[in-house]
Amino acid sequence: MSFPWVKGHGTENDFVLLPDHEGTVHGELEGSFVSALCHRRRGIGADGVMRVIRSSALGEQSAGEWFMDYRNADGSVSEMCGNGIRVFALHLVQEGLADPAAAFVIGTRGGDKTISFDGDAISVDMGVPEVLGATKVSADGHMWAAQDIRTGNPHAVAFVERLADAGTLLAQPDYDEALYPAGVNIEFVVRVDPQHVAMRVHERGSGETRSCGTGACAVAVAAALTDDAEKPVTYRVDVPGGTVHVTWRADDHLTLTGPAEIVARGTMDWIA
Repeated sequence: MSFPWVKGHGTENDFVLLPDHEGTVHGELEGSFVSALCHRRRGIGADGVMRVIRSSALGEQSAGEWFMDYRNADGSVSEMCGNGIRVFALHLVQEGLADPAAAFVIGTRGGDKTISFDGDAISVDMGVPEVLGATKVSADGHMWAAQDIRTGNPHAVAFVERLADAGTLLAQPDYDEALYPAGVNIEFVVRVDPQHVAMRVHERGSGETRSCGTGACAVAVAAALTDDAEKPVTYRVDVPGGTVHVTWRADDHLTLTGPAEIVARGTMDWIA
């Protein structure tokens, strides 16, 4: 099978995009194919794969023409990806499939997301977060209280004294599997300055990544709640791959703003 591909990243959270506008190339986008494609030695290498497909071709109800059909690196389906959707949007703009001068909608399994461009900064309306209460997580022999926050994906956010306390994050941190039957992204967070935090993240299905957009949103919500901050409020969130900004608006919606970059493209002959 021969197919085109595009490689991009948002704060070093990297993805392979598969242009398949009518859904005629990749079928159901099998998990084994995705995991092999994401492998950093025998594939292109990425934290996840996004098929660029028309919402109508996938049978999805969306106000957007384009749908982000997203898979984690292990091939599992994910609802949403805050860094990935910026890369997806940049690809649409570069290919003349969307106009950066006006806001446009991209469909996701986490709902429709509105995208806007301001120079190199790409902003995503991430919708209204769900704050669902307390939980616990543990890693490398440590246990922390955490907050259960949903921002398109499920997250457990734990404030720690040092980011190094989370260890190597080579293994999945322990969490309440009854609370998160489909898995959870876990963020470890330290405060830097007022309205400024830094984080590490272990993403379900991908392991530790250099950044997580929905995770940064969950972290900003957790910090704002702890600070009893009045909305609108903006938090700077440093990730290993760079910096994003999250605004919790007066209407309760979250806006995630950060960069994206397309770094390579080509055609690949795939032998199963």
